[in-house]
Amino acid sequence: MVEKHICKNGLRIVSEYIPTVRSVTIGIWVLSGSRHETRENNGISHFIEHMFFKGTKSRTAQEIAEAFDSIGGQINAFTSKEYTCYYARILDNHKEDALKILADMFFNSLYEEEEMNRERKVVMEEIKMYEDTPDDIVHDLLAKAVYGEHPLGFPILGTESHLQSFTKETIVNHMEKRYHPENVVISVAGHFDEQFIQLVDDLFGHFEKKGINNQMDTPSFLANHIRKDKDTEQAHLTLGFNGLSVHDDSLYSMIVLNNVLGGSMSSRLFQEVREKRGLAYSVYSYHTSFLDNGLLTIYAGTGNEQLPLLKETIFQTIDELIENGITEKELRNSKEQLKGNIVLGLESTNSRMSRNGRNELILGKHRTMDEMIQMIDQVTLESIQSVIEQVFNEDYASALIAPKMEK
Repeated sequence: MVEKHICKNGLRIVSEYIPTVRSVTIGIWVLSGSRHETRENNGISHFIEHMFFKGTKSRTAQEIAEAFDSIGGQINAFTSKEYTCYYARILDNHKEDALKILADMFFNSLYEEEEMNRERKVVMEEIKMYEDTPDDIVHDLLAKAVYGEHPLGFPILGTESHLQSFTKETIVNHMEKRYHPENVVISVAGHFDEQFIQLVDDLFGHFEKKGINNQMDTPSFLANHIRKDKDTEQAHLTLGFNGLSVHDDSLYSMIVLNNVLGGSMSSRLFQEVREKRGLAYSVYSYHTSFLDNGLLTIYAGTGNEQLPLLKETIFQTIDELIENGITEKELRNSKEQLKGNIVLGLESTNSRMSRNGRNELILGKHRTMDEMIQMIDQVTLESIQSVIEQVFNEDYASALIAPKMEK
């Protein structure tokens, strides 16, 4: 059961006690991602994530790493379009030490110029590595095609030119706007007691930040098509369709639909594109829900000469969905698979911490496992057909990375 505690400053603590484990996972979730950036400071959320590990008033970067190694713990972080998460997983007898180190990083990071210059190089290498992986970068191109100059179309990592412009002042200004108590959730899952939650309150329940601005511009769906010529072995194709937000009542119907379309090995796209026609090794679909909109993405990689047939097969699969919907068997199998994924996905303290932290930060509410299973069971052929008509009745966007076409 998820417990919720609100500190005096508005910061929320969500916790789930699991008596059968000997570990604890602690996550600091901040409503700060690339959609909260401008064109000028694009990449700052991700850069702040890196700088949290680069030294505080009392610990060097090496001492932070050594502190976690010495207690057998794991510490990491990630940045997305809408939030940043810093988390640690440790044995329950080291939870207080881990929490204090996380708090030290959160409140006392120095952002020294020498460390910033060093970390700029690290992030630049991360960007280069990402750009050398066309089956990854093509998804960023699709976001650009769908959202244009809206911040949801910005790359999470930013660009090399933006990185060069970041200063300590850039970091502080962004944190004053986004790292506000009401934008922060501490999520704890595993083996702990009430005293530990009180320690979280003692460490995080006092800070105040001014300048908060949580107003968002909802983007329009743009049916743009982007092609990037690159000397690759395969052509990497993504198609984007207007999806559903996290608050949409039809979201569970969309989840079931995506599973039937391209979310599993038995999905229509996998069977048609890979198994029957051998057009791609990797083909799948996924749905991304944001606070105010969503995106259904289809990806496939194939030889350049097979690209026309690949696209034709994908759209034939979509047309079949529009024409006839899904079958009773597909509905039943997809429901059971998704319910299994829910149960299996909650068997670690890390997954429970992540689910609870994100739900509190983005949704402000929590569903039990039984409630989620009930929501899946309530999906019908009719509700899925309604989502099909909603998603596929407008134009689509696309992004393609492929070898240069010969004239």
